[in-house]
Amino acid sequence: MKIVSFDQITSLNISPYTCYEWVSEGIRRKHEALLPAKISLKPDIPGVFYNTMPSILPFAGYAGVKLVTRYPERAPSLDSEILLYDLESGKNLALLDGNWITTMRTGTVAAHSVRLLAKQDFSTIGMIGLGNTARAAFLVLLSLYPERQFTVKLKRYKDQHELFAARFAAYANVKFVYCDSYEELVRGSEVVLSAVTMFEDDICPDDCFEEGVLLVPIHTRGFTNCDLFFDKVFADDVNHVKGFKNFGKFRSFAEVSDVVNGKVPGRTDDRERILAYNIGISLHDIYFAGKIYELLAAHCPEADLRAPTEKFWI
Repeated sequence: MKIVSFDQITSLNISPYTCYEWVSEGIRRKHEALLPAKISLKPDIPGVFYNTMPSILPFAGYAGVKLVTRYPERAPSLDSEILLYDLESGKNLALLDGNWITTMRTGTVAAHSVRLLAKQDFSTIGMIGLGNTARAAFLVLLSLYPERQFTVKLKRYKDQHELFAARFAAYANVKFVYCDSYEELVRGSEVVLSAVTMFEDDICPDDCFEEGVLLVPIHTRGFTNCDLFFDKVFADDVNHVKGFKNFGKFRSFAEVSDVVNGKVPGRTDDRERILAYNIGISLHDIYFAGKIYELLAAHCPEADLRAPTEKFWI
């Protein structure tokens, strides 16, 4: 079993566009994967969870499981590891740090929905929650639209809006606009991308969301009012949304993979308000892990658990 560290993964300098290609392939072939709903365990410790996310990818020849933990007082609060297996033999191939993979696949899935479901000529993006996931999503969008002029609206909050703008200061095709409220940010945005992990209430009244808007709430919070009046709702997996209080009230629902594979239409006109709930599924974690393993296996240390090679008796 190889041990693949965070530093080794980041040393590969995998491009945002490569991440988009990997996510696109995973979504296209989602119907071939064995993909149960994640198991979420929440001990009696405020804010703590353990999420277990398994999947089997016959088209890639891999199986695996990701474990994500959250401890609010830890820095960073989220941590993840991935176990990767060879599907044919059952051999445990690698234990990989999952933090870069989790961030990039989550942001890339959001960017994929923008490419698929936004108006073709969109140029104004409202971004909420300006951490690594939002950075990843915007890096992928910039790789997809290198010549497009973007106006990006950010809400003033501590120094987060300035740090986000500074990260992308080298991009001449990006102009940042700072807003004082979520209402100001959402109005006039053709794409609204939220990576905030917690909102107690919906952040904007209905009339803030103009015709033609695409809303991508990565962590699903803050937009339950949109469930009721948006023209179409999509998700990367029905299991992510079937427990929502408004699930039965969606005007239209389908999985993103069904749009990709031509089973249902995506956007059909520039007036549709579309909502895409894309949290990311373990399919992407295992697919990314397999690709990274192929690139790094020859350079990683081996851990030998000395498992028995024949039947043993207690």
